[in-house]
Amino acid sequence: MGVVFLGVRHHSPACARLAAETIHAVRPAYVLVEGPADMNDRMDELLLGHDLPIAVHTGYRDHERRHSSWTPLCDYSPEWAALTAGRATGAELRFIDLPAWHPALADLANRYADARHDEAVGKLCRAFDVDNVDALWDRLFEVPPADGLAGRLATYFDLVRGDTQAGPDDAAREAYMAQWVRAAAWEAGERPVVVVTGGFHRPALIRLATRGERTWPKVPEPPEGAVAGSHLVPYAFRRLDAFDGYQAGMPSPGYYQDLWEHGVDGAAHRLVEAVTARLRSRRQPVSTADLIAARAAADALALLRGHPHPARVDVLDGLAGALVGEALDTPLPWASRGRLQAGHHPVVVEMIAALSGDRTGRLHPSTPLPPLVHAVLAELGGPGDERLHLGDPADRERSRFLHRLRVLSIPGVVRSASGLRVEQWTLTDTDDRMPALIEAGSYGVDPQEAAASVLAERIRDADLGRLTDVLFDAALCSIGELAGRVLNDLERAIGAAADLGALGRTLAVALGMWRHDDLFAITSGTVVRAAALRVLWLAEGVRGGSVPADPRRIDAMAAVRDALRHAGTQLGLDVDAALGVADRVAACQDAPPDLRGASLGLTWSLRGTAADPVRAVRGAFVPKSAGDWLAGLFALAREEVLHTGGMLELLDELVGAMTDQDFLVALPALRQAFGYFPPRERHLIATRLVELRSGRSARDPLRLDAPPELVAAGMALDERVDTALRREGLL
Repeated sequence: MGVVFLGVRHHSPACARLAAETIHAVRPAYVLVEGPADMNDRMDELLLGHDLPIAVHTGYRDHERRHSSWTPLCDYSPEWAALTAGRATGAELRFIDLPAWHPALADLANRYADARHDEAVGKLCRAFDVDNVDALWDRLFEVPPADGLAGRLATYFDLVRGDTQAGPDDAAREAYMAQWVRAAAWEAGERPVVVVTGGFHRPALIRLATRGERTWPKVPEPPEGAVAGSHLVPYAFRRLDAFDGYQAGMPSPGYYQDLWEHGVDGAAHRLVEAVTARLRSRRQPVSTADLIAARAAADALALLRGHPHPARVDVLDGLAGALVGEALDTPLPWASRGRLQAGHHPVVVEMIAALSGDRTGRLHPSTPLPPLVHAVLAELGGPGDERLHLGDPADRERSRFLHRLRVLSIPGVVRSASGLRVEQWTLTDTDDRMPALIEAGSYGVDPQEAAASVLAERIRDADLGRLTDVLFDAALCSIGELAGRVLNDLERAIGAAADLGALGRTLAVALGMWRHDDLFAITSGTVVRAAALRVLWLAEGVRGGSVPADPRRIDAMAAVRDALRHAGTQLGLDVDAALGVADRVAACQDAPPDLRGASLGLTWSLRGTAADPVRAVRGAFVPKSAGDWLAGLFALAREEVLHTGGMLELLDELVGAMTDQDFLVALPALRQAFGYFPPRERHLIATRLVELRSGRSARDPLRLDAPPELVAAGMALDERVDTALRREGLL
């Protein structure tokens, strides 16, 4: 019989049945499957008896490139059906594609991503009057009887491939797979060989299998100095769903699982049940009459469209017609491909979720796991809340461990609250944790090494903001060597920085680390000094007239104030020179008002009353930009404004003298400015101003005449309304 080439669509139940039936019928010597050849010596591990879906995760890193890739398998994957049928019939099993780390697959996060053949598929969709390739596939292959399926598939993929010339990456993969085919055919002699690959590759493999060497190809080794490894990971249907961004196969994996297990009619029936159950669990009314109407509409649409049984889109269209009573602003999502976009009707969103299914795979207990998994599980502990006091060495080490997991994006590890020296963590069990740990195992053998690899990857081509984030994370994770490298990069980036906001954030983070070096053990003084000087130098050159207040620019001046106050002497910052810069900026009418106000606040907070603040405020107050100017002043000298005698009275006088027009223009900025006072201090200001205006002691302006129970009921009602608005996408 020779070589039997089966071109398939990944994750197609029809193709999976064909692969299994063909292998059981011909009982081949070899079953060759598109998949990572570096997993061939671990085929027994792959077939241990896992609960699907699972995936082969491959991680790769070198000094230039980092790559992660998945090869997912579910019950109705043709590749899985071929492997299990081959094992049952005694065939030799081989994966024949290049390893996932290979440069030919560098652009693929998923090995089974659909090939690009839009032109041919578009013509077929128009010819069969369907919306997209998924509806086309169902009509041609999933819904019709299985008779003649192999011939229809061959014709389809020959047409799709046509005269398309493969790119260099596909050409390299096809040449490698063809070498496996030739070697297997030679070794098999008179016995057949079954080859199961993506249909796009089938025409090329048929052509290439007739010429070339007949020796088994070598499995490529990673380059010297690179780290590459593959492990099995549990997978989930939501990760297989095209509506959730999956790159290959069909959408709605829950539906196709039912199609695999129960046939077309059974899948249609179970789809209606799943949608109904989900909507009712969300308190959406679905009556028996609605279901009868949906089923009748689906049957009518199937008949109209020439389907022998209701297909997925027939059932969905019938459900939408019966359950959605108003006009839709966006097309139904199954009329296109890709992620589910915002703006869809809530019933439609729940329908898509019901089709996706909630199945999550489980690995067999004997499956080998990366060292990182064992290291984490041995230390992590059970679910619950943890309060860590960072002054305690044991708690500090625990915090570093949890921060390393946070950097690795391990689900179920959340820092729910943090203070200066206290952290609150919440640990929860989640099905996503094990896959994430296994995937993170490609970064290192323990949490510290893995977190260091992740952070080192983030440094590459990072701007000032990202470098600051990496520095802080490196400090929290206690990765000193990496933090030293980031400090050097930060010093260089600061020297070229032109964004006051980004500089201010860097200065604030570095200063916090410097002030608490007993916790962080990182010397960040040089960064503090360089950033403070750079902020002052840039601030003196900013021009812009009456532009709105920029909170990030104000925060930068506040960070300079804190650096001068807490580290000026120790780090050799010239406080007098800095105050001179602030005086010049405060007096420059071409500088933005928020920057002028912040500069005055800086000098006031450092010099105290020696700066004669009352006179300075009266001279600098300009009605048309008062709110923006006060925002800068309040941010840097809030305490001074509140506790300097006569200052509130002066501000009341100046604001009261504004014309109605000036006041209305300045009002939004004034609200923003007073937002720099915490609620208790705003209450104090309000009380004092009421007393000033009325001439007598003021009743608490925040005390309400309404009973507390009524206020609480009103707040609860507001919360329910907000929740409903958010659910409906109106907030």
